[in-house]
Amino acid sequence: MAQKLWEKTVQVNQDIEKFTVGRDREMDLYLAKHDVLGSMAHITMLQTIGLLETHELEQLLTELKQIYATIEQGDFLIEEGVEDVHSQVELLLTRRLGDVGKKIHSGRSRNDQVLLDLKLFTRAQIKEIAEAVEQLFGVLIAQSSRYQEVLMPGYTHLQIAMPSSFGLWFGAYAESLIDDMLFLQAAFKMCNRNPLGSAAGYGSSFPLDRSLTTKLLGFDGLNYNVVYAQMGRGKMERNVAFALASIAGTISKLAFDACLFNSQNFGFVKLPDDCTTGSSIMPHKKNPDVFELTRAKCNKLQALPQQIMMIANNLPSGYFRDLQIIKELFLPAFDELKECLRMTTYIMTEIKVNEHLLEDDKYQLIFSVEEVNRLAREGMPFRDAYKKVGLDIEAGRFTPQKQVSHTHEGSIGNLCHAEVVALMQKTVDGFHFEAMQQAERELLGR
Repeated sequence: MAQKLWEKTVQVNQDIEKFTVGRDREMDLYLAKHDVLGSMAHITMLQTIGLLETHELEQLLTELKQIYATIEQGDFLIEEGVEDVHSQVELLLTRRLGDVGKKIHSGRSRNDQVLLDLKLFTRAQIKEIAEAVEQLFGVLIAQSSRYQEVLMPGYTHLQIAMPSSFGLWFGAYAESLIDDMLFLQAAFKMCNRNPLGSAAGYGSSFPLDRSLTTKLLGFDGLNYNVVYAQMGRGKMERNVAFALASIAGTISKLAFDACLFNSQNFGFVKLPDDCTTGSSIMPHKKNPDVFELTRAKCNKLQALPQQIMMIANNLPSGYFRDLQIIKELFLPAFDELKECLRMTTYIMTEIKVNEHLLEDDKYQLIFSVEEVNRLAREGMPFRDAYKKVGLDIEAGRFTPQKQVSHTHEGSIGNLCHAEVVALMQKTVDGFHFEAMQQAERELLGR
């Protein structure tokens, strides 16, 4: 059995070891390639301050690139008896290079190492989430344009209220995603600061060049104060989780609308047949299970910030093992949200709209406001026009004119697609993912 990095003469009770390691080996596979990237930057810096010889750096970088390739191929594993990914990488280097492999930990702790891994992992995942959101946004804008002339009922209190349109409905969710992306961008900028060199939270007596590792890894800047860098563990995950929850909230609401509007009692939309499931006893059923599961998954994701908060809440400054548990909640959340985004994007691409919905007389009262406004435009005081139309409805004399003419920004007749698309593009451009991508390519020699 491999010895722990910290183990000396006394071996830990096996039950205690199993309890404390928990799911770390499983969770750390999410972090593996980022751990290697961080080590590459760290040892490059160590060579510049005289803690590694040039030939030692070259040997280590060669081996680390091989380990990175193994991870990308899906062949990397954390062996039984090895606590975490940091220990596994160091073990592999020591097996291949002997004492040279033991030098890579100079000037850092597993505390700032996992902080770094989490940030590198998270910023890469944020990029993938942002790309998935942008793709869904594009589909929603396209459908909004396609159906901008098709009217549907608008509701308040689940009562028919005023004319809306499918252009408005699709477009509303598109614009909602812009605010979600702004939230995600803020989380990315907080995440994209370098904690490496904070060691166990109190810095190092080695003359570390933290600005160099910041540049090598493509961070926007440093977490300067080493105590605060450590305090960022849990806080970063919570802030990012709030951004994920914001996106999940939009998707959950869209999923609920789609389930409701797909039901026969509404009949506003029809989901693709290949996206529905059947019943074991009712042969006619086409159930919107995908959107029901999407709704549930997204509602679960909206609880993530609170879960993280309850684990990290009231911890004083310094490192505590409580923070390990956050990984089990946080790391898998990105894949779950990306899956929901993919499903939603596909269904929104294929969804069919009822283009003759408002021909049904049960919706005729939603045109009452249009009639009030017409009378007001012709000179009747608004309150008098409102009363007249109300009395006509009560007496059964109301006959709607179903032409709708809305011209102001963001209304049925003026959806402002160009402005909305420009706003999303400005938000996407504000992430500046290029710096981190270029830095990683240079580290890997690609």
